Amino acid sequence: MAFRRRTKSYPLFSQEFFIHNHADICFCLLVCVLIALMFEVTAKTAFLFILPQYNISVPAPDGELVYYRYGIKDLVTILFYIIIALILHAVVQEYALDKITRRLHLSKAKHSKFNESGQLVAFHLSSMFWCLYVAVTEGYLSNPKSLWENYPHAYLPFQVKFFYLCQLAYWLHALPELYFQKVRKEEIPRHLQYISLYLVHIAGAYLLNLTRLGLILLLLQNVAEFLFHVARLFYFTDENNQKLFNAWAAVFVLTRLFTLTLSVLTIGFGLARVENNSFDPEKGNFNTLLFRLSVLFLMCLSQAWMMWRFIHFQLRRWREYWNEQAARKRATVAAAAVSKHQSKLIKRDTGFENGVVKAENGTSPRPKKLKSP
Repeated sequence: MAFRRRTKSYPLFSQEFFIHNHADICFCLLVCVLIALMFEVTAKTAFLFILPQYNISVPAPDGELVYYRYGIKDLVTILFYIIIALILHAVVQEYALDKITRRLHLSKAKHSKFNESGQLVAFHLSSMFWCLYVAVTEGYLSNPKSLWENYPHAYLPFQVKFFYLCQLAYWLHALPELYFQKVRKEEIPRHLQYISLYLVHIAGAYLLNLTRLGLILLLLQNVAEFLFHVARLFYFTDENNQKLFNAWAAVFVLTRLFTLTLSVLTIGFGLARVENNSFDPEKGNFNTLLFRLSVLFLMCLSQAWMMWRFIHFQLRRWREYWNEQAARKRATVAAAAVSKHQSKLIKRDTGFENGVVKAENGTSPRPKKLKSP
């Protein structure tokens, strides 16, 4: 990070220079945008990076309420928050994870996975509380009908739009982080899979005006993922700590069931009863039968794929557990046999048999008679 001492310098504009100094470069870009706010000529352009665009004032009994729509300018705002995500990623890595991994002395493979889970624990924890706060303050939890009533939800409150922009920025920042963190080639496909899943689902909910449903589903997903990565962190510190994986398994299955149930309830039944069932992209209305069936099919497909991966993971974990238990049992039996064999050899060498000293020819010596005084 900025202002810290470097133990080694790299050639300017080299690959290693960008990898080890990417957070400082991003910090300089951030400072440039903030300085641009101080001048009237550049202030409008700087606000384009920082604040959400396409605001609309709607009259209300208590005054005017400001809502937001999405548009092409959101890409500029997302780019700015990608830079912030890169800086925060480096802060967590430098001042938290690196200090922990130095004490644990992990292998190279475990070191990479520990850093990955550490970053995702911080993200999912903050995202979980943010989701819960938005869902409670906007009334999505207290009034489940609001998930489909008055569709399309083209006009978003500030905190809802800002939440989605930050979510997209975080998962987009994860793509260059694969290069900056020097992720191994065999690990890249796995990273791309879950990054793509998050981007497709979040962008789909944002562009199709299903932001309320997407917010609740993200809350459920963040709880399950937070437990999973916490369990991984405890497992890397001590391989005997596997109880949290059982808790995560139960929460994961419940999350999949709630996700499917809520999706069918909202898209299959709720949106079908909305009066405005038409296709009007200008107004943000995509509520047609084909749209509902397509979204439900994709949701069921993604949940089925995740369950298949989960079952495969559990079967492999149980197989490894039983193989380990069988190996320990065989080792215990072999150790007992070796110790029994060694005890027999010791008895023969010392000439003891049933507590009686044996002679060299194998016969027991006769006891000497003591003379009477």
